[in-house]
Amino acid sequence: MRMGVLNRYLIRSHTGPFLFALSAITGLLFLNTIALRMESLVGKGLPWSVLGRFVLLSLPHTIALSLPMAVLVAVLYAFSELTEHNEITALAAGGIRPARVLVPLLVMGAMATGVMLYFNNSVLPNANHQLKNLLVDIARKSPTFELREGVVNQIRTDNDRVSYFLTAQRIDPKANTLDDVTIYDRNNPTHERITYAARGTMAFNAQRTDLFLTLYDGQVLEIQGDRKGGFQRLYFQRQVIPMRGVGDVLNEQMGGTERSDREMDFADLRKNEKEKNQEAVRLRDQSRSDAMDAVKAALGLPSADDSLAGAAATVHRGPGARPGGSGGRPVLSTRGTDPLTQGAIVTARTKYTRVETLEEQADRYRTQLHKMWAIPFACLVFALIGPPLALRFPRGGVGMVVAASSGIFAIYYVGLISGESLADRGVASPVWSMWISDVVFAVIGLLLAARMGRAGSTVRGGRWQDLWITARDRLSGLLLHRRRARHA
Repeated sequence: MRMGVLNRYLIRSHTGPFLFALSAITGLLFLNTIALRMESLVGKGLPWSVLGRFVLLSLPHTIALSLPMAVLVAVLYAFSELTEHNEITALAAGGIRPARVLVPLLVMGAMATGVMLYFNNSVLPNANHQLKNLLVDIARKSPTFELREGVVNQIRTDNDRVSYFLTAQRIDPKANTLDDVTIYDRNNPTHERITYAARGTMAFNAQRTDLFLTLYDGQVLEIQGDRKGGFQRLYFQRQVIPMRGVGDVLNEQMGGTERSDREMDFADLRKNEKEKNQEAVRLRDQSRSDAMDAVKAALGLPSADDSLAGAAATVHRGPGARPGGSGGRPVLSTRGTDPLTQGAIVTARTKYTRVETLEEQADRYRTQLHKMWAIPFACLVFALIGPPLALRFPRGGVGMVVAASSGIFAIYYVGLISGESLADRGVASPVWSMWISDVVFAVIGLLLAARMGRAGSTVRGGRWQDLWITARDRLSGLLLHRRRARHA
């Protein structure tokens, strides 16, 4: 019964800090995301519904990064408060080992890991895909259609091509009327057309994608470049000029774009990685077979033995070769060779380049898969390393929480980003590159947790300067020990 009360108390003491940290960190990261995307959103005349969708679709990516951070901040703050009020000391006096308080936190960390694994597999890929499609549609959208008096207005179509130049001496935006209108139409290079009109009206279609200009009492001058001296003048009392794709609404594509590795769930990532590896193996085997056929044709032999075929298929590779046999550029030269050999070399180069591309794509899929697994497990690792770290500085307060969490975040994510870059290029294994940060902090957390129950393991003063004093004393003792060993 006592353990159940203790577990509920520890969970309650962490819930408030966790929710506050999650909200604060998510807000900061989200503001950074908005700032980066602001240039592509400003000046597009987007409705509030589109902006709301952008905000909603940007949140999952932000939460995927902020949730592990919130776990660490909540654990550090809650245990710092518990230690400062001597509650951990009271538990120890009551016969409860300090390491026992880790159990409910590890359970909560495991639950957060499970939630994030589901989130990364089911929510995040679809949100990233929809966000990318939305940004592509926004980038394709023209600015809000607006005409100004007395200047040359460029009217662009939805494919961003300058189709018309329009001037009007007077424009009434309320009545949608124009006076003294001139339109330069250069869509057809062989038939340049200039239209003059005394007045006109403008209106959009029901979908607000196309503009229709109705002109009155004017003339059209057309220069026909496909025949020498070609010129034509037409007079009209009323003429309608349609301008397609110049509206002020967002034209969303129905099909969308192809999914990248960041927009796939676990099953799709494994499937694509397997397909790319199988295709690379097939091309490599086919390249060996083609080399064998080239040797047979060159020697005029009905068949070639294995040693000859193997020698023909062996290619010297430059630096950066992959352990599996690809990587690095093959050193091949067609200088001074016969046409048959030249054809074999060109074919080998082409297939090798394709194999290298396929293996790089497989590495990216595998790296993204392990990244989507490793980040959720950081919740469990941070729940392990936070309590013993907070116990060592019982009076560190908010300063300790901010400094420790910032340092751990920086080291963790720098290692994660660097590992991802190395794994994408095939320099390092995706498994170790993505999991090395989790492994290192898990080992540190286990070592600190093992010392939680030892006498003297908790700094009495608990201030930051005590860390310097402890480190200085231990370094002095180590140097003294080496000096005595040298003189012995």
